[in-house]
Amino acid sequence: MGLSVGALVLTGCSSGGGGGPEASEDSPSESAPEQAQIAFADAKASTGPAPEVPGATPGGTIRVLQRDSYSHLDPAQIYVSDEMSLATLIHRGLTGYRMNEDGTYAVVGDLATDSGQVSDGGRTWTYRLKDGIKWQDGTPITAQDVRHTFERQFAPFLTSGPTFVQQWLAGVNGAEFRNLLKDGPYQGKHLGNDVLETPNDSTVVFHFKDPQPDLPFALAMAGYSVVPKAKDTKQKYDRAPVASGPYKIADFKANKSMTLVKNPEWDPKTDVIRHQYVDKFAITFNHQYEDSSKRLLSDSGENKTAISFNNSVDAASLPKVLGDAEAKKRTVSGFQPYVGQFAMNMDRLKDKRVREAIAYALPIKSVLQPYGGPPSGQLAGGLISPTQAGYQKDYDPYDKLKKPEGDPARAKKVLEEAGKVGTKLTFAYVNTPEGQQYSVSVASALEKAGFDVQRKDLPADTYYDRIGTVDNGYDIYHHSWGADWPSASTVIPPLFDGRAIADGAKNYSHVNDPKINSEIDRIKKITDQKKAADAWFELNKYILEDVLPAVPTYYFKHVQLHGSKVGGVVFSDVVNGVDPTRLYVVR
Repeated sequence: MGLSVGALVLTGCSSGGGGGPEASEDSPSESAPEQAQIAFADAKASTGPAPEVPGATPGGTIRVLQRDSYSHLDPAQIYVSDEMSLATLIHRGLTGYRMNEDGTYAVVGDLATDSGQVSDGGRTWTYRLKDGIKWQDGTPITAQDVRHTFERQFAPFLTSGPTFVQQWLAGVNGAEFRNLLKDGPYQGKHLGNDVLETPNDSTVVFHFKDPQPDLPFALAMAGYSVVPKAKDTKQKYDRAPVASGPYKIADFKANKSMTLVKNPEWDPKTDVIRHQYVDKFAITFNHQYEDSSKRLLSDSGENKTAISFNNSVDAASLPKVLGDAEAKKRTVSGFQPYVGQFAMNMDRLKDKRVREAIAYALPIKSVLQPYGGPPSGQLAGGLISPTQAGYQKDYDPYDKLKKPEGDPARAKKVLEEAGKVGTKLTFAYVNTPEGQQYSVSVASALEKAGFDVQRKDLPADTYYDRIGTVDNGYDIYHHSWGADWPSASTVIPPLFDGRAIADGAKNYSHVNDPKINSEIDRIKKITDQKKAADAWFELNKYILEDVLPAVPTYYFKHVQLHGSKVGGVVFSDVVNGVDPTRLYVVR
């Protein structure tokens, strides 16, 4: 999982519907559908080449200003947004996301001919590989490479990537999946054909114990991109992977720079997603958001052909960028899949009326403001974000959208009726300028509601470790979580499944409700996407209205700036930032 302590985001892969509109000061990204179901595409829709980007011209170099160096290049270790952006250029998987002309998305076959053929009630999925797909050395990509890719996921040295497919193949939750193939394929053992079948060089068949209707979504994650069996160097592969996408790594100096050049073995006829317009991407690291914003805002010299795949405009620069008509033309923005929320520790706050009082009192607008206000987020009423199927814009059970600064008077009335005025609350927050700022407003609102509030600042680098400890000693604390794909199946289970309460787990509120647990199991097996989305939303309502372990604060947005000579810039909900595969240098 990836962690960004600036905005306190915890997530893996993310995706959804919505293209890249220009930013506006009030609401830079209202074009995201609310929320269109993402289709699983057939062979015709999965056939390359990708439609040409209007006005695109080949050639040139784009400078890429990134904050963080890449810790992982091995697909099986990739689970954070910046590495996922890079992966769109160098790695390919069985499926992927294609942006439609209207800004929505479809899951298409990438290396596969389609998004998958399902049978046996959702338990069996069959994929056939396209002709002409090759590694950067010119050797064909085969079903044996795909088998090796998934078998190596069980090896103990791969610890940072997603584990969905491994768990589904093993039919277990948690780390127990490794028992199915403890050392991966490296000791000569393999998954049985009753689990993973490769009857010929171009066919791969997954067999699961339970229906897995979300498999095409999971396979589109960068973490399941394919690795060549013949060139797998185990741990060393993390520094020097073999490319299957339109670009390959020419050089990489950790914490300094990376250069990507064209991969001549990539065939656009096999790829309905990517382009290969730019000759070279010159990536440099250690550009904080303030630095990249300043450089791109200047639009001078080499900054004209510069961009950041992931850096947002920093909060301090947002008014200047959005207030400058010329700079504003060079922005794109969109929703991210993250939902900020206050977890309420149910081991300590056992009375639901106390939790209701907290919900009414919390000033969610004051939580968003330090991070940039409306351009950086939309105030939230529910747990399901605009990037997810089933989202409902007006859902607001505690009137947070009507009274975003909180309603201490109503909260105090609830406390008085419960006989709980004076209840002590230990409020933990992150010790950053933003955390310090919102903590004052939150504490003040809670005190007006009748609580005795003790603020507890926590270091940014260990914040999630501390709130992730079951016996943490805190009553409320803010965190953010994002979907791995556009379904609440990757949001509600990790955060609210009572069987997932443990140190380091993501059930920060420690809620353990039998109905939530049983509904999670039931909904996971629904094979109709629309029915599943509706069921997740109903469970979201039950969680907030009947149990109330958390209070949503805001849905994340992201504003990015680019140089005037960079074309093809759109916001991708798949990587939560600029789509690198469409970029070109304006001549």
